[in-house]
Amino acid sequence: MTDNAVRSGNSGWVPARPSVRALRLTTGLVIFSFVATHLLNHAMGLVSLDAMDVARGWFVGFWRSTPATILFYGSVLVHAALAMVALYRRRTLRMPPGELAQLVLGLAVPFLVIPHAVATRLHAVLTGLEDTYDVVVQALWVDSPMVGLRQVLTLLVVWTHGCIGIHFWLRHRSWYPAAAPWLFAVALLIPVLALIGFAQAGKEVAGLVARYGPEVRGPDPPTLEWVRSGAYGLFGGAIAATLAARGVRALRRRRTLVRIAYPDRQTVAVPRGFSVLEASRLAGIPHVSVCGGRGRCSTCRVRIVEGADKLPEPNADERATLDRVGAPQGVRLACQLRPTADLAVIPLIRSTPLGPRPRTDGRWSGEERAIAVLFCDLRGFTALSEQKLPFDVVHLLNQYFAMIGQVVEGEGGRVDKFIGDGAMALFGVDGNPDRACRQAIAAACAVAAGVEQMSQGLQADMSHPLRLAMGLHAGIAIVGEMGYGPATSLTAVGDVVNVASRLEGLAKELDAELVVSDTVVRRAGLDLGDGAARDIAVRGRAAPVRVLVLPSTAHLRAVLERPG
Repeated sequence: MTDNAVRSGNSGWVPARPSVRALRLTTGLVIFSFVATHLLNHAMGLVSLDAMDVARGWFVGFWRSTPATILFYGSVLVHAALAMVALYRRRTLRMPPGELAQLVLGLAVPFLVIPHAVATRLHAVLTGLEDTYDVVVQALWVDSPMVGLRQVLTLLVVWTHGCIGIHFWLRHRSWYPAAAPWLFAVALLIPVLALIGFAQAGKEVAGLVARYGPEVRGPDPPTLEWVRSGAYGLFGGAIAATLAARGVRALRRRRTLVRIAYPDRQTVAVPRGFSVLEASRLAGIPHVSVCGGRGRCSTCRVRIVEGADKLPEPNADERATLDRVGAPQGVRLACQLRPTADLAVIPLIRSTPLGPRPRTDGRWSGEERAIAVLFCDLRGFTALSEQKLPFDVVHLLNQYFAMIGQVVEGEGGRVDKFIGDGAMALFGVDGNPDRACRQAIAAACAVAAGVEQMSQGLQADMSHPLRLAMGLHAGIAIVGEMGYGPATSLTAVGDVVNVASRLEGLAKELDAELVVSDTVVRRAGLDLGDGAARDIAVRGRAAPVRVLVLPSTAHLRAVLERPG
């Protein structure tokens, strides 16, 4: 199984047609379903051998029915054929570790599965005898333990290959990050239970053999060895033929090499059809590409120094990205540019050895999202902290931060960072913008109530109550993982963040508990009346922002609590 997303750039994939990707995914899921039910059948060994045989009746009854047999073995043949096609279509065998592991495991699967399939399914077809679970377990646990170890290896390889494929398929879904830990737990639990169940059955069979003697299985038909050898030769020959075809293609391409000149007198010769980014990767030339070469960012862009008149025109995706960043004439995206003649380029964003390697495997390498941003700050806390011992200040701040974190997460948001005695929270990173605005307003009200409750509890220790200033705005922001080393975290940048911060400052100036933009209120579907709305100028922004200045969030809380 493989990623449903189209890959290009440094991953080396030639984009597959959607129908081919869908077929590869569908056949892979059929095979994965077979393996999963087979493992669950093994897990019944935790109950007893009889339970395994009962479950096997259901398993065999379904998967050995005529429709399921055609579906399964057809999926195996189609999936293997598509794997050979994908292997041939790769422009380079240099790939990220995850893709390399999936490819190697996928090619190893048939060699590991063929002996087991021949010894069970084909044996039953030729002899008309169905082996019960105690006979199979005896063969693998008592008679030939090394064969049993090979089956354990087969289990791990097949299951891991399938799980990697499902990960590649789902990793760009918005819900996947939240579901990934649960899916990982299931993916880990199923093979573990299968192995424990098989081991328990093995001990039970070993006891039966010691007491009553081994089950005697008749000799295998000579046809089995012939089929086993033929299957090995067929698949091994397919791999060899694919690699040979790649070699012939490489020799032909060498006759039409394109030379790409870089600064510092570096020149790379690649076959036609390679992108400039692929050329950089093959030659080990540092070349920034935050999105991984998918044309979703402009960090890989280059200036064409020579050969611009012989280049193909930008495709629609490249043109849209270049227009969006206002790229001048002669600038192209290295991941999308596939030169047909020699050229010279200068990467416009240079890689630096001081920073971490750009992330190309996650959805948070950078994307635009419609979010709501909440800033909150304790007013007059600096003066208050001067009257207290350092340990008391830390204790108070930790209470305050814990309350904010629980409130924000409880409303479906994320705490972005704590700054001094203030905090920044994001809403809608993984959800609907309208719902995010309502969540952000609810969180602002809950934070205000929490600070009020804290202030009452600390009334005896403070000369004046805790007071809060908050700013809330919604709009488009760039969301991604930013930072360095362990300080890297998911955050947001853009005009919406700047405005929310300015609104918090305005709340301090106007002695208000919350200044919220009209955009947030409207998107949240609330009616607060127009009396409190005003247009204000925000520093660093040309257009004014229409906001509601709320001296207290009490009225807002009442509006939120209204039914409907």
